[in-house]
Amino acid sequence: MRRMQLRWPGSRRREQSALLLAALEAVDHGWPVLPGARAVRGLFGPCSCGEPRCPLAGAHPHDPPLAGATTDARMVQWWWEHRAPGAPVIAATGRTFCAVSLPAASGARVLTYFAETGVAVGPVLATPSRYALLVAPFTLEDLGALLAERPWVPGALRYHGPGGYVLLPPSQTGAGGVHWVSAPGDGEVWLPQVGPLLEGLIAASVAESDGSPLSY
Repeated sequence: MRRMQLRWPGSRRREQSALLLAALEAVDHGWPVLPGARAVRGLFGPCSCGEPRCPLAGAHPHDPPLAGATTDARMVQWWWEHRAPGAPVIAATGRTFCAVSLPAASGARVLTYFAETGVAVGPVLATPSRYALLVAPFTLEDLGALLAERPWVPGALRYHGPGGYVLLPPSQTGAGGVHWVSAPGDGEVWLPQVGPLLEGLIAASVAESDGSPLSY
């Protein structure tokens, strides 16, 4: 028991340091972030938000709200060092980047299809249930026009645009961890436009390289 007590604080500090570093790296990319609610095991539910049946334990904004996301490194450091050590890193979408996500069961196959067909992708992250492909910022009006131009779009796609968010690695949620499938480099990050990526996702859903359908 004593050995566990001696090792746990160090492990916790490393986890907290990794989350702070991830938040500061996001700020370096120009991505606004804030600490999210944390997955907990307690009498009042699975999430620090206090909702007894929270369906997104450790995977959503709470306090501060999403509108408080910032690129101020000093504020970010204070949050993760003093107010919310160990909190998941939430990045607000719509300002400097957006994302398109699909079920994790199809994520790896889609990326293989993209590599074989030359569809360019930017950073890609994965949660236990979804793959999220980061893209250049788009407006809801632009997205609506793109979708209206197409006779069919896979219904399982989700669009993280203005007013939305994604969790960044190495956040831990009630369902499991978040990790990079394709991590961004240092500094400014190249992001594809959503239109070509959407075309690639539609094509991938119709047929893989062997001609078999890819459903998601």
